Amino acid sequence: MPMALGPDLLLVAGSFAAFRLLNRGVERLMPPPPSARRNRWKWRNIWTSLAHSVLSGGGALCSPSWPPPSLLIASLFPGYFLEDFVDMLCNQKLHQSWELLFHHSVVSLLGGMLLHQYVGFALVALLVEINSIFLHLRQILLMADLVRTTCYRLNSIINLGTYVVFRIATLAWMTRWLFLNRQHVPLATYTVGTVGMAIMTPMNIILFYRLLRSDFFNIVSPLLFWTCKHHCVFLTS
Repeated sequence: MPMALGPDLLLVAGSFAAFRLLNRGVERLMPPPPSARRNRWKWRNIWTSLAHSVLSGGGALCSPSWPPPSLLIASLFPGYFLEDFVDMLCNQKLHQSWELLFHHSVVSLLGGMLLHQYVGFALVALLVEINSIFLHLRQILLMADLVRTTCYRLNSIINLGTYVVFRIATLAWMTRWLFLNRQHVPLATYTVGTVGMAIMTPMNIILFYRLLRSDFFNIVSPLLFWTCKHHCVFLTS
């Protein structure tokens, strides 16, 4: 659905300012634990990202597909990604953050074009943020040194499940929609969307593998060792 450019830019600028203010004040609401105090900017960054994921993912799931509520929800993610881009650029070395900076650049460009023309498509894309809630919770638990807790293990399971349902499946639907509607989508938008999906899909598959290796293989390996050990003891006794 075509939208006027002026209000879109105002909403994006407003969301950028709102998330910037939240980033500055979140430490007063959520003081970092001792294990995270050496990296305060990252603690603030993750809590800001969690707030965005809750608002955007929850809003996309519940919002009707007509403006102004849908436009307001969809306008959050370009402003947030710009704020997060600036935050990382100012606080982290380039070789440590280039993957996320590249990701944010692609998403901001793609989101800006789609928000201007296809609010419904942008809302579906925001379903990815439902999984991001658990990705950010994982980072918070890691920084708080709560890896060996039931909460972390439960979050890891939910994180992998929502990753498949709300991230991989959503990206697959978006790619399919672009392909099926290629004759009705402007060439520039279709090109940017196709290139964006070609970049985002491998990045998310790699991230999924990293999560499996970190949160699942490291848990399963000791369990397999314990099972094998006791099974061998049983056979030899």
